[in-house]
Amino acid sequence: MDSKTFSEQIIKVLQDKKAEDIVRVNLTGKTEVSDYFVVASGRSMTHTRSLIENVEYEMEKAGVRAIRSEGVREGRWAVLDYGDVLV
Repeated sequence: MDSKTFSEQIIKVLQDKKAEDIVRVNLTGKTEVSDYFVVASGRSMTHTRSLIENVEYEMEKAGVRAIRSEGVREGRWAVLDYGDVLV
């Protein structure tokens, strides 16, 4: 699956779980780090953890695991690295 479609799937999961201020930044051709950044906010630390867990769960169901993640446990912020898409 291409990175644009993948980022759209992530956005759908975030929307379904009521994430706020969802933004997708297209970095294609501008950096070698990633093609897309998807940024979203949660209403609380619990909501943020729930968003993270749901993205991870739904992407794993689709057969994709994050290469690495940071900040997930705290729930204040998190980064999920899916290679061409950073969340």
